[in-house]
Amino acid sequence: MLIAAAAVIGATCARAAEKANTPPSIWEQETLTGDWGGARTALKNKGIELTLNYIGEVFAVMSGGLQRQASYEGRLEFSLDADLQKLIGWTGSTAHVTVFQINDSGHNVIGNVGSIADSSNIDALPTTRLYTAWFQQNAFDDRVSLRLGQLVADDEFIGSPTAGGLLSGAFGWATVLAANLPSGGPAYPLATPGARLAVKPADPLTIMAAVFSGNPAGADCNTNPQVCNHYGTTFSFSGGALWMGELQYAVNQGKQAAGLPGVYKLGGWYATADFADQHFGLDGTGAVVSLADPTAVGPLNRTGNGGVYALADQMVWRSEKQSLNLFMRGGFAPSDRNLISYSIDAGAGLKGPLPGRADDTLTFGVSYAKSSRDAAALDQDTLALNGPPYPIRNEEVLFELSYQAQIAPWWTVQPDLQYIVHPGANVPHPANPNSTVGNAFVAGIRSTVKF
Repeated sequence: MLIAAAAVIGATCARAAEKANTPPSIWEQETLTGDWGGARTALKNKGIELTLNYIGEVFAVMSGGLQRQASYEGRLEFSLDADLQKLIGWTGSTAHVTVFQINDSGHNVIGNVGSIADSSNIDALPTTRLYTAWFQQNAFDDRVSLRLGQLVADDEFIGSPTAGGLLSGAFGWATVLAANLPSGGPAYPLATPGARLAVKPADPLTIMAAVFSGNPAGADCNTNPQVCNHYGTTFSFSGGALWMGELQYAVNQGKQAAGLPGVYKLGGWYATADFADQHFGLDGTGAVVSLADPTAVGPLNRTGNGGVYALADQMVWRSEKQSLNLFMRGGFAPSDRNLISYSIDAGAGLKGPLPGRADDTLTFGVSYAKSSRDAAALDQDTLALNGPPYPIRNEEVLFELSYQAQIAPWWTVQPDLQYIVHPGANVPHPANPNSTVGNAFVAGIRSTVKF
């Protein structure tokens, strides 16, 4: 009897051990290529973590815009993160580098639409590009951290977690910054030298301050900034400095928190470079005239530029397998030296929208970017001098609906619909100046694979 019982117990333990050693199904593992026979885990235990992802997407302009055609954008991402405490015993220090291989079909979605905000947040010129490369030192139980190196501001500033479920660039690096700062500012796809200090005086509260090089394209760039900084190795220190500060208040972030989680941000920025006036310039005698005046030889230069912004991202409802988040963000900048005087984004994200699809997310967003009064005043002067037809810039409005389907832990597929009212904020069509760029309907689908 004892022998039989021992045999049963032994067989049961053997089957349990065999099951424990059985690798998970390809549809259950976190990455497509798995643990590389244990090498991935071994490297992580030593302080080295490797990430390899590929994003591929197709966007087609179904109506309106500049060209009714489809475009393909793809990005291969390689990242290396090093825990220097595990690796070499340097307490509280980490290092990071990301390299992109960007490809497309020879034309891009923003060129087909003609909008200010790019319909794709991975759209960029084809190249192999160094993106971010930085060193970070933490201290005082990680309540203080200093990051130095090749940085982008949209990694940590002004971002909404819920808006991350949308594909348009308008919901990432806000239009009031992207359209106004030199070369679009320190945001994808252009990183720039910088430093960021973060202090966490209490668990819900984080205070961040950063300074970045003012123009990531480098000095004397008179073409596409991505051409001037083609490989991400310009390491520009031109264009003055961009200073940013942000106060973050994150509530109910722990798994055991009784309340619903939310993130609130209040921030501001100041750029020290000179900015061209949107309405007035100088004639040959130095007199101030409208830029629409034929005697104008160049714009007035305004010293410095700045703005403020605020963001709220709050879960408002949660059940066992579903949750609903709402977000809103607004930013403002001076009218005389900026193309966009303010932008406002808002929307909602529903986790688990369909039965049996608890990991899927349905996100809807609206983005409103208002042309500055001075830019519109220049158009009015041009209309008065040259006569109709000549449109007056007003606003660009984007509506986006996106569904992110989690096919496997390593694979998401995301169909996306966008409708852009007044692409370019009501501007003449390049092929027919007597008409404006028409409202654009854009349909797309994205696939993201973690290798």
